[in-house]
Parts: sequence; C-alpha cells; structure tokens
Amino acid sequence: MGDQHKPAAPDARDFLAVDTSLDAEEGSIRDTVRDFATRELLPHVADWFEAGTIPDPRGLAKAFGDLGVFGMHLEGYGCAGTSAVAYGLACRELEAVDSGLRSFVSVQGSLAMTAIHRYGSEEQKREWLPRMAAGEAIGCFGLTEPDSGSDPGSMRTRARRDGSDWILDGTKMWITNGSVADVAVVWATTEEGIRGFLVPAGTPGFSANVIHRKLSLRASITSELVLDGVRLPESARLPGAAGLGAPLSCLNEARYGIVWGVAGAARACYEAALEYAGTRVQFGRPIAAFQLTQRKIADMVVDVNSAALTALQIGRLKDAGACHHTQVSYGKFANVAAAQRVAGAARSIHGANGITLEYPVLRHLLNLETVATYEGTEEVHALSLGQAVTGIPAFR
Repeated sequence: MGDQHKPAAPDARDFLAVDTSLDAEEGSIRDTVRDFATRELLPHVADWFEAGTIPDPRGLAKAFGDLGVFGMHLEGYGCAGTSAVAYGLACRELEAVDSGLRSFVSVQGSLAMTAIHRYGSEEQKREWLPRMAAGEAIGCFGLTEPDSGSDPGSMRTRARRDGSDWILDGTKMWITNGSVADVAVVWATTEEGIRGFLVPAGTPGFSANVIHRKLSLRASITSELVLDGVRLPESARLPGAAGLGAPLSCLNEARYGIVWGVAGAARACYEAALEYAGTRVQFGRPIAAFQLTQRKIADMVVDVNSAALTALQIGRLKDAGACHHTQVSYGKFANVAAAQRVAGAARSIHGANGITLEYPVLRHLLNLETVATYEGTEEVHALSLGQAVTGIPAFR
C-alpha cells in the first residue's frame, strides 16, 4: 500500500487526538479562551498566588464578562447559551493556568448564576443575571458551613419568618469571592425545609471576612459569611428552590466544570515536565533520556489523555440530555486523581526547581489538594459511584 497511508505520529500534546472531534464552534471557543488565558492571566498568576489574592477582582470579573465565560452555558439574560462541551473547554483552558481562576468563573456561572437562572423569579433573573454575565456584578454561593461540609443537610443556618419578612442567622465557610460579591446566594433551613435566599452586599447584619493563610488556591479570594439577624423581604427568596436538591443540582454543574478544569491542570503539568525533561541535562544527557523519567512521562500521557476523554464523553452526554449526576461524580473522582498523579510526577521531574513559582507544577499540585475536597470530597464521590453500581447506599 505504500508509506502514503501510514498514519502521522501522535501529537505529544494531544496524544489520542481528542480535540480533533471538536466542531468548529467548540474549537473557536477553546482557542479564544486559551489565547486570553495565556495573554492576560498566565503572566500574572504566580504573583497572585504568592500574594495570596487576586489584586483586582472587579477588573478580572469585567474581563471575564467581556470574554463571555460567565454563565456561558445558560440561555437568555445576556448569557451566551453555548453547549456543555464548549463551557467545559473554557474551564479546561482557564484551569490550565490556575484552579483559582477557573473557580472564579465556576462559582459565578455554575453556582450563583445557575441558582438564580433555575430557581429565581423573573424579577430576580432580570435584576442580576445580565449584570453578572457582563462581569458588572459578582456573586457567591453560601452552602458550606464550618461544621457542615459533606453533609449539607445538617446546616445550622436558619431562616425564620417575621411577618412578611425573613430573618437569617448563621455562618457559611470557604466561600469563593464572598468578600467581593455583590450578592450572595445563601441556603438556610426553614420550617418548610431548605430554602435559598439572595442577600445583597451591604444588607444590615451581613458581613464577609477574608480567610487568610491558605496554602492552596491562593490566587483566589475565599471568605467566611456571617449572617446575624439579616432581615430580607419575601422577594429575596428563590421561589423555585425547595429542599436540598436545589443547591445540590447547582453543585453538580460546578462539578462538571471541575471534570474539565483538572484535565487542563494535568495537561499544563505534563507539558511543563516534558519541556523541562528535554532541556535539563544530567550525566551528559537530557533527563528525558533516562528510563525512570520516561516511565513517569508515559504514565502522565495516559492520565492526561484519559482525563481529556472522560471530560469530553461526559460533556457529550450532557449535551444530549443523558448525563446522570453519578457520571459527573465519576468524572470528578477519576480526573482529579489523575491530575494529582500528573502534578506529583511533574514536580519530581523538575527536582528542586519544582518547588518554586518559576514553574507551575507545585502551584497546580497544591491547588489540586483543594479541588480534591471541594464540590464533594474524593470519599463522597467514591461512595456515590459505589451506590450507583451496587444499589446500596453507604453514606450513613
């Protein structure tokens, strides 16, 4: 048959040619977000990580709004209405720079905006969603509490009726963007069950305190929300949200973004290690020439491409309306673990250089420690998978 039919050698950066199955629009969105992230975010992220904050969160929000990534998978109200795969690709390219930056977008779009879009009144949607999509208003999502993480149903935040108003008391913890948010989506237990409320910044009795001394997700603003006798009108309640299923459905949207995002972090670590191994010379040879290094690289290739395939398949299922929440758990469980393995191996290949911010690998490795536990811990997703295939719940 001749050599003209011999397949081309695989691309080291997309070994299984996963991205060749993207359509033109998906490829364009990928390229647009990747170019923005490389140009506007990557040169600064190490400094932000070292400083433990985002110096200009409102400027970043406006830039993300101009890019069109806030709530991009939602329909109407200034949102782009893209496919789930397109949104996933945006998450992948952002987290290839830093998990904290993808979290900024996920919390705004998949948590706060999705809660309003799915459960809010028409007035609430019109008031908040266009401004949030444009990056002119920032939202946060208050579910987790100091003593209520994996078991949100045990939350202690309470909302009680007082005439036609509601009075909220409680504390929320580990809230991304809490101290810079214009509106907080807060979940509370009432006599009728769990309900959601929109709490605008500046409401009397509502405060947000920045959490300092983090060793992970440092290029991100994390806060504690305190509600001390916060009085809200009935119009602040999300009318469509009834029960724990409402906030959990929003969390599933955020978990979906993580499935893609960590694939980007893994790819970034792998590419950094591949380049470093090819240029770092020891014993007269680049360290990529040694068998132990090549084994690490081979394992990374498998993890990076498996994560990319997993994200794409779950995205296709989501776009077809056929994605079960346990399949998202599968993706988070598998892809976070894969990304952690890749980041750890990449750090070892970099040697002492791997612990500095001159290279991205330890920054990603530390960030992934947070990603492994938020939006459902590794253990919770393992139990979700176990129940899905055995039919036996093991949570209690």
